Amino acid sequence: MAFDEMLTADNRPRPPYQNYHAWHASQDPAHLIQKTRDAETIFRRTGITFAVYGHADSSEKLIPFDIIPRIISASEWRRLAAGIEQRVLALNAFLEDIYHKQEIIKAGRIPRELIERNDAFLPEMIGFRPPGGVYTHIVGTDIVRTGENEFYVLEDNARTPSGVSYMLENRETMMQMFPELFTQNKVRRVEDYPYLLRQSLAAMAPPGCQGKPRVAVLTPGIYNSAYFEHAFLADTMGVELVEGSDLRVIDGRVKMRTTRGYEAIDVLYRRVDDDYLDPMTFRADSTLGVPGIMDVYRAGKITIANAPGTGIADDKAIYSYMPEIIEFYTGRKAMLENVPTWRCSEPTSLAYVLEHLHELVVKEVHGSGGYGMLVGPAATKKERTLFAEKLKARPSNYIAQPTLSLSTVPIFVNKGIAPRHVDLRPYVLVSDKVKIIPGGLTRVALKQGSLVVNSSQGGGTKDTWVLED
Repeated sequence: MAFDEMLTADNRPRPPYQNYHAWHASQDPAHLIQKTRDAETIFRRTGITFAVYGHADSSEKLIPFDIIPRIISASEWRRLAAGIEQRVLALNAFLEDIYHKQEIIKAGRIPRELIERNDAFLPEMIGFRPPGGVYTHIVGTDIVRTGENEFYVLEDNARTPSGVSYMLENRETMMQMFPELFTQNKVRRVEDYPYLLRQSLAAMAPPGCQGKPRVAVLTPGIYNSAYFEHAFLADTMGVELVEGSDLRVIDGRVKMRTTRGYEAIDVLYRRVDDDYLDPMTFRADSTLGVPGIMDVYRAGKITIANAPGTGIADDKAIYSYMPEIIEFYTGRKAMLENVPTWRCSEPTSLAYVLEHLHELVVKEVHGSGGYGMLVGPAATKKERTLFAEKLKARPSNYIAQPTLSLSTVPIFVNKGIAPRHVDLRPYVLVSDKVKIIPGGLTRVALKQGSLVVNSSQGGGTKDTWVLED
């Protein structure tokens, strides 16, 4: 039986939900059904969409939104925030180390080949220290819950974590539709995230920056699945949204085309993958990046957030070593546990995984969005057989984890409420200090019994409340 975050086994509301539960019980179901329709109208009017690659029926979809908030107590949040901060600082120290002295490899805590043969490891970053020593300026840490005091980190997103626009729009929609709830409950703010993001990025401007740092968001363009978010963040931060074709290296600086000519950029929040960032350094056929930007970067004339090469920190094979990484760099045990993980590159682990495929979740080490994975208990015998062949062909490309009984939060359905599994992605900003946004994006599996919460796989989202003391 999954842990229900709102209701106890005898159907009583847990402490964080007591005010909301009383309010919900007093509402006319027809009124709430209409509010659900209103929310969809708001999202459609605002244009909050995402693209689903490979779907012929529609290139743009609305992300489903549920009107019952997920509520986290102040004490629960303090514990989560402390564990997240420890983890993010360890990730940054790990990146600093593997691109410089590689002490963790010399100490035998991580195999050298796991770093050096990893596609996400960039030799171009060896010996280079980003402005301020920060590699991971924006991090999304995916957390799951299995019990009242049982939280696990499912994965780290250190490249270009997405979804924060949904967190902000979910809150704005809830405040617009249910203003009374925010007077009855002391909910911590998330609305100032764009301001905090700009402030955090500006704080990491290169040393030679004079005056107010100029920040811009680099997008691959309108056909990218997260383009709405790129435009949203640029707009709410009050900075320019640019594509590679808008930028050029002139006189040793990255400059942006404007009506007044080309003007220098100090900080570039890039939503373009490493491979496409600079055709002179990485993929020569890329039209999404800026030719020569890596030379400007290495000369200390621009800050790129997140730094190139950070992808190795969210590789799922590296994830399995996170307890050792945290202890190595902080001297303390991890406050938030990893999900137990089998590395299929190890023969004994591979044998175990193949034998227990029917009860495990198997993921690609570079995968994201719920693609390229097998949920053993939900798969057919044929699907498991085909996946086993993939595993045997490229074992180092996969890790496996137990099928956790994720916590549930009720969603609103026409017949009342029904429990659905959720995860949580809090967002972290790193500059000269660490700022963790209170809450984050709750993703919910809308299909009964499903454990897959990704929007690309049919999941939805909820507003996440962190209560004040």
